[in-house]
Amino acid sequence: MTADPIEAGRLIFARPWTFWRGTPDMKHLPPMAGVEVAFAGRSNVGKSSLINALVGQNSLARTSNTPGRTQELNFFHVEGPANPGIVLVDMPGYGFAAAPEAKVKAWTRVIHDYLRGRQNLARVYVLIDARHGIKPVDVEVLDALGSAAVSYQVVLTKADQISGAELKALVAATLEALKKRAAAFPEIIATSSRKGEGIPDLRAAIVKVAAERA
Repeated sequence: MTADPIEAGRLIFARPWTFWRGTPDMKHLPPMAGVEVAFAGRSNVGKSSLINALVGQNSLARTSNTPGRTQELNFFHVEGPANPGIVLVDMPGYGFAAAPEAKVKAWTRVIHDYLRGRQNLARVYVLIDARHGIKPVDVEVLDALGSAAVSYQVVLTKADQISGAELKALVAATLEALKKRAAAFPEIIATSSRKGEGIPDLRAAIVKVAAERA
């Protein structure tokens, strides 16, 4: 692998990626193969758009303006017989969903079970809308990740929609809020799926954490 993490990330994510499996429950999870990194965030925070930006494909992950569109754990990996290597996991959004309450509770249970029992899960990227910052519902998720001893890193989405000064202040405030959380990786990645900002850095971070777990 190249010594330049940005270039290493570019090479990995320049390959064709494919949908592997979607599962609504623990019984249908794919085998624990490769290194998984998962994406969590409030409904409509831009998880699917971010995954599509990472892989350079417009429709790998389904996007929608309707909160709660992702209703399963969706798994993606590079095409080819030597994979899965790195596996991307798109998790159902939390906080609001256009679905019956019982179904939302079922998704929540699956997410918690997945986080506790997935030994090849290397990191969860918690997506926070840069326009709003960390909300109480995000704190609940950070608490759950900490209780499960799952390493996570905060990724700011839609960073192009606030000023540079606002973004700098938000990054500082977010780092301060995470200071006493042992499971939190102490760096923030600010991204814009629309403009591609921060995407190379996120690719590099994913490749690095996968290499450390391989």
